[in-house]
Amino acid sequence: MNIQITQICYFLISISFVLLCLSCAGKTGDHVETEKEWTVARKKMVSQLCAYRIKDEGILAAMNKVRRHLFIPEQSKPSPSYAYGDHPYPIGFNQTISQPYIVAYMTQCLELKSGEKVLEIGTGSGYQAAMLAELGIKVYSIEIIPQLADHAREVLKAEKYESVQVLTGDGYMGWPEHAPFDAIIVTCAPDDVPQTLIDQMKEGGRMIIPVGSGFQRLDILRKKDGKILRTEDVPVRFVPMVHSTPLSTNAPAKGK
Repeated sequence: MNIQITQICYFLISISFVLLCLSCAGKTGDHVETEKEWTVARKKMVSQLCAYRIKDEGILAAMNKVRRHLFIPEQSKPSPSYAYGDHPYPIGFNQTISQPYIVAYMTQCLELKSGEKVLEIGTGSGYQAAMLAELGIKVYSIEIIPQLADHAREVLKAEKYESVQVLTGDGYMGWPEHAPFDAIIVTCAPDDVPQTLIDQMKEGGRMIIPVGSGFQRLDILRKKDGKILRTEDVPVRFVPMVHSTPLSTNAPAKGK
């Protein structure tokens, strides 16, 4: 009798183990399929960027690698087609993650080289900062909304972009402790270019910035022989750049 009970117990344990393995296998399959969907959507996005004449191979490779969907806050997670569609997407606090084309275009205009030091005004989701880091850039990024700054730090750390430092504070002040910068990229629109940011440009440095309140356009600035050469570029639409009292939160996104 005891032998029969023991055999039955072994049988039930074996069945339970098989069912558990099948359950885990099913979950793993679902996960892989989802990752495939994100990858396919990302490749479609890059193909569209090529059609829009984004020619920099480094930028295209970075856009193909950085997992854009992870930078969109959990509460507003879109489908793959929306996450990688060529349009901005809301990330809360009346802010958006910029459309992929604008991210690629602004980055391309700066003609960046690996190892350069770049100031970003308007961290937002952290996606643009990740893009820059993927290009080998040392990134200093400022975000005025504490919740978004915290979110960006967390995702950048999880995605192992250790070269990015995020400061919660007023972008109008720049980051003088780390100036001068080889380039400055601004992802929110002031009425005019802040002089503090111009002062933090390195000789030979570049800046790309949306300017205006009603009608907006991108301006590209270059510092040559101490003078600023300013070129008006394409019309755009960005959230406004706002003032606030700078905070002292300064946390690098560590990883790797």
